[in-house]
Amino acid sequence: MSDLLEVTLPVFLVLTAGYVANWRGLFSDNHVDALMKFTQSFAIPCLLFAAISRLDLQAVFDWQLLVSYYSGSVASFLIGALGARVVFGRPMVDAVAIGFCCFFANTLLLGLPIMERAYGQDSLGPVFAIISLHAPIGYLLGITAMETVRSTGKGALRTLWEIVKQITHNGIMIGIFLGFAVNLLGLAMPGVAMEAIDLIARAGLPAALFGLGGVLYRYKPEGDLREVAFVCLTALVLQPLIVWGMARGVFSLETSELRAAVVVSAMAPGVNTYVFANMYGVAKRVAATSVLIGTALCILTTAGWLTVLP
Repeated sequence: MSDLLEVTLPVFLVLTAGYVANWRGLFSDNHVDALMKFTQSFAIPCLLFAAISRLDLQAVFDWQLLVSYYSGSVASFLIGALGARVVFGRPMVDAVAIGFCCFFANTLLLGLPIMERAYGQDSLGPVFAIISLHAPIGYLLGITAMETVRSTGKGALRTLWEIVKQITHNGIMIGIFLGFAVNLLGLAMPGVAMEAIDLIARAGLPAALFGLGGVLYRYKPEGDLREVAFVCLTALVLQPLIVWGMARGVFSLETSELRAAVVVSAMAPGVNTYVFANMYGVAKRVAATSVLIGTALCILTTAGWLTVLP
């Protein structure tokens, strides 16, 4: 147990430091917003660009790994949306937002650092493969479902344009696309340019974790606790169970891929779930509280998954 705490606790201590700093007024909301802007628009895109541009794509883009992971996340989206509609009687627009909460694990700010601490830098190839498709698949699924149930009459082309606009105006997606372009085209980046990118990238995860703590301070746990408990159960338990079953029972993935798929799928709902809910003005309280409570519970559930994984 002490070994597991040594892996997970530093990640959550950095997050807690950001929470306390914002709570005590040592780091204002404006500071938090600026830090998150830096990490999500610059540092993390640099991290993803550098990682993807150097990946051996044939080695890490295993379709069985991706099917294992996204079977669990898409199933969680459907279960979350149906549960919100049928069990809790929420409107369809709320149900889509709650399904998105169940889908969108915090793969980047929690999954990546925990995998690195648990299994080392060399374990991150399959994680980057999963992350590179996470936002495109998530937003494609979420926006398409939301625009469909809203029946806004925009038409298929307008809906498609909204999806493309959301994806291509995202700094993280730009970093991913550019990384793939450099990799697939075999472009040689100047050494000094890559060193500069790596310098910015190294600031990404610790700064993002600290900023995430400040963001979570704003999300006061209030109301809709049955729905929040349902989201946490689906995201933290059901999704990784499905991924485990697919990765081990169906595809018999090798150990490194099994670890990546299960650990990343077991992360709490990410801040993007609140961004998505806020974008449409629905189920915001469920999304915000799920991020806060899910992140706290993730300390225990992550330790449990690390215990059972080979």
